[in-house]
Amino acid sequence: MQGVPDHFTDEKDSANFRHLAQVPGVELYHAHISRYAFEPHTHEAFGIGTIELGAERFRYRGSQYVASVNSIVTMNPDELHTGEAETAEGWRYRMIYLDPTQLEEVTGVRHWWFSDVLRHDPQRSQRIGQQIFQLWHTRDPLAQQGILLDLIDTFRPFAHHAPQSAEASHRFDQVRDYLHDNYMQPVTLDELAQVVALSPYHFQRQFKAHFHVTPHQMLMAIRLWRAKAFLTHGMPAAEVAAATGLTDQSHLTRAFTRRYGITPVRYQKQVARR
Repeated sequence: MQGVPDHFTDEKDSANFRHLAQVPGVELYHAHISRYAFEPHTHEAFGIGTIELGAERFRYRGSQYVASVNSIVTMNPDELHTGEAETAEGWRYRMIYLDPTQLEEVTGVRHWWFSDVLRHDPQRSQRIGQQIFQLWHTRDPLAQQGILLDLIDTFRPFAHHAPQSAEASHRFDQVRDYLHDNYMQPVTLDELAQVVALSPYHFQRQFKAHFHVTPHQMLMAIRLWRAKAFLTHGMPAAEVAAATGLTDQSHLTRAFTRRYGITPVRYQKQVARR
């Protein structure tokens, strides 16, 4: 993935984001990707979307999935995942990312959770796609809030209460918390291993077996998610790079593009639109 350009050079490849100025906690995404294989990344939000064209292959919670036309994707917060084209024409898709707090506030329901990441449901898939499209193109805040509620009602049958399992209190969650608390600093394998009192390489093997990514991949995913938040609030890209522990703006640009399909500067311009 060295040499990723500042923007897609293939006319089939595009990625666009939009935030709703009067409806916080909502990010809309529409993309057509054919060439790039996205590195593991996270959105720290519930991700719900539909495939409109082609098919996508992605890795989620240690398993490989293929989402074809009229598939519905439902992802939980803080779950790293990848994405690449499964077909020659790539895949076109629409997503909405909902902050957990916002979702609970809108619905009055706590502890949302999706047990399945992928479903084939043409009728509901097309409805979700249309509702995301309407949200994107509607400017009136009252109308946006009504469409958002209808959209949530459409995918609500897929949601369950979050499981209270042993995994939820796994000791490696302490390492994930440590990465969240120290993402802006250089982090070594030795110090991560000390968090759970293991030798470095034994720790790394167990970490990957549990989270399905390496510690460095998770750290970079956390840094880039933080970068999105800083960019959303108007911080200059060069300052974002420093604030997230990256070498410089060039490093930020390469890493951001690999995970979100768009440069940080273009992302900032898109989400700043009203």
